[in-house]
Amino acid sequence: MQTVLVTGGAGFIGGNFVHLLLAETPWRVVTLDQLTYAGNLETLADVLDDQRHVFVQGDIGNAALVRQLLTDYAVDTVVNFAAESHVDRSIDGPAAFIATNVVGTFNLLEEVRAYWGKRDEPARRELRFLHVSTDEVYGSLGTAGRFTESTPYAPNSPYAASKAASDHLVRAWFHTYGLPVLTTNCSNNYGPYQFPEKLIPLMIQKALRGEPLPIYGDGGNVRDWLYVTDHCRAILRVLAAGTPGEVYNVGGDAERTNLQVVDILCSLLDELVPDSPHRPHVALKSFVTDRPGHDRRYAIDAGKLRRELGWVPQETFESGMRRTVQWYLEHADWCGRVLDGTYRGERLGTSR
Repeated sequence: MQTVLVTGGAGFIGGNFVHLLLAETPWRVVTLDQLTYAGNLETLADVLDDQRHVFVQGDIGNAALVRQLLTDYAVDTVVNFAAESHVDRSIDGPAAFIATNVVGTFNLLEEVRAYWGKRDEPARRELRFLHVSTDEVYGSLGTAGRFTESTPYAPNSPYAASKAASDHLVRAWFHTYGLPVLTTNCSNNYGPYQFPEKLIPLMIQKALRGEPLPIYGDGGNVRDWLYVTDHCRAILRVLAAGTPGEVYNVGGDAERTNLQVVDILCSLLDELVPDSPHRPHVALKSFVTDRPGHDRRYAIDAGKLRRELGWVPQETFESGMRRTVQWYLEHADWCGRVLDGTYRGERLGTSR
């Protein structure tokens, strides 16, 4: 049985990936997560008792623990989601982003390299290390064009800079040591299990409570939105057929401004919660001072992934948003449990 070590597997994208692996593959899954604010066992509650799933609480920076997991479970594949990933938090406190995203990734690479080096030749050829990254490493686009795999890196936030550094480490471990790595750079994900600090789940929660919906600046910042399950399927496809050392951009081909996203959310809530005392929810919109260093536009060209590996997203933005809003409406208990008191919807990322 193939064994996959998923780091950061109790977070948003990692948790969805663990669910997909257990539902659609015969593989054994070992999940390693430190359970910080955005990693929560509630995300994995329905798979914790699965006989093919092992959960371990721990840090990718713990070399001894990573070494033990790789060896004890004879890991064949490592998928690295483990990262501090919330831009506003990186503005307020960048040190944790350097510790996890840079130093933690370095530690993980070194332990996997040592483990890989001790395997027999067939197992060495089969092992893969897939590093999950972001389009934010490329910086900000103008009104035209899209990021490709050859776009120069130009990170503008502490978060983006830390992810860019980790991407460079992964590349170097391939070119220097021959470690069979793969890197994916994705656009903005949305969907189930996203921590309610991010735009879409935050706006849903605030709208349901009748609170102002804070929109940064003029609301014109553009993101390419990708439904999380489509992203997870792309990762599976890259693991199956990607070429070691290569980078694959993953995007949903769904550019929307933040203002458009909020308007769509409000319209869906008006429809799906007809007895809400806060209808029309669009009246709750409120414009606030922009985030420092807020990139104006991101857009991903996922043509390489489509051409070479045959991946295409299954959800449109409209279908994905409807699924997302319905999920949060049906899982209000999950939102209540993950909001344990450390975050209550207040604004972060105003430090300069």
